[in-house]
Amino acid sequence: DPNNILFWDEEPVTTDKFDFRHHNYKEMRRLMKAVNEECPDITRVYSIGKSYLGLKMYVMEISDNPGQHEVGEPEFRYVAGMHGNEVLGRELLLYLMQYMCREYKHGNHRVVRLVEETRIHLLPSMNPDGYEQAYKLGSELSGWAIGRWTYEGIDLNHNFADLNTILYDAEEREEVPHKVPNHYIPIPEYYVSEDALVAPETRAVIDWMQKIPFVLSANLHGGELVVTYPFDMTRDWRPKDLTPTADDSFFRWLAFVYASTNHAMSETDRRVCHTDDFMREGNVINGANWHTVPGSMNDFSYLHTNCFEVTVELSCDKFPHERELPQEWENNKESLLVYMEQVHRGIKGVVRDKDTNQGIADAIISVDYINHDIRTAFDGDYWRLLNPGEYEVTVRSEGYFPVKKFCRVTYDNHATICDFLLTKTPKQRLQEILARGGKIPKDLMLRLRRLRLRKLKSRRHSQ
Repeated sequence: DPNNILFWDEEPVTTDKFDFRHHNYKEMRRLMKAVNEECPDITRVYSIGKSYLGLKMYVMEISDNPGQHEVGEPEFRYVAGMHGNEVLGRELLLYLMQYMCREYKHGNHRVVRLVEETRIHLLPSMNPDGYEQAYKLGSELSGWAIGRWTYEGIDLNHNFADLNTILYDAEEREEVPHKVPNHYIPIPEYYVSEDALVAPETRAVIDWMQKIPFVLSANLHGGELVVTYPFDMTRDWRPKDLTPTADDSFFRWLAFVYASTNHAMSETDRRVCHTDDFMREGNVINGANWHTVPGSMNDFSYLHTNCFEVTVELSCDKFPHERELPQEWENNKESLLVYMEQVHRGIKGVVRDKDTNQGIADAIISVDYINHDIRTAFDGDYWRLLNPGEYEVTVRSEGYFPVKKFCRVTYDNHATICDFLLTKTPKQRLQEILARGGKIPKDLMLRLRRLRLRKLKSRRHSQ
């Protein structure tokens, strides 16, 4: 009976005065514009591309300097609406941008710190075409499938390049990382061809990932109450199997942070939506151990960029009734905030040229005993998410001598600064001098002669 849908024992209590209803594309765009007008100094609305039907994929940026990357400041993103009929994430992000705007103006210390120390990007609708289909039916008639896929019938959750197979095969051949990298795995040629069935929405998100050096992300879904973490794809194409990453301990921490602070997930009598045969601990599970997902955004993000990403299944109902939205906001508000704060865990710093003090882009950051590297951004800054402990960190860049140091991560809620100064190799210095037609300094000539003598002695000794 649509006139008698749901009764609460007690009405949901929230002090936040938002328009708690579902917002279609036009209303979403209007609301984002209103937030930008209310807080123009800390917000910016931009588009990363268009859907198949031409709807723009709008992003709300929240930062104290909107529109620019600041050296040393990590980039964070939330993505919702990958499946158009899983709508709660969309509404939560619309509430979150309003909440942060208003709380920043009111001087909320926690929000002020997040805004001033983090560049935040919120994409409420990755699949706007699918959402419009589900929205027309409404919460009572929308089912499991209508709106899940794009207008072309593509499931975006399986549409990213399968980089897992490349890594898994290379690991079996023992070619990682000396022949095949353990990070920044290139996208295969077949995937970028015109014949590849890649949705424009997927291509837009990949371009977005490649332009901005994201550090941490979460992908908001619905239909369950669980947080899953990579890998999402099993080895040997098994239906499900525990398949952890090299950063398994930190991924599990991220998942527990969200689940343990979520009101619905932390209630013992509400932890399972459906009867399942999968094992999970505190509403947290390795994605591949739930069911295998080849071509997931989480795995692609981890293997092709520096960004760590988990999937949050927000509610049992994919399309909650409007009367449930205030309670769902209260269930997730703390989780959304505390998860963002995790971007400040681990180590961060800038890798610079010792002579020029210029930042070095694409320098490789390696942590001993963790077989997954990251790279510096275009300004030479980097962020490496790590649990508390002491780590031996090595930085390498072509044309430079590698540098190694110990970096200690504390339990404080801020990253440990670990900067690096790299010295050019004599060969690199020589190439640069010759390229600009300069005269070779005496000290460089002496170093080159010494290196030649060492090589000759080494050859004779080996013979």
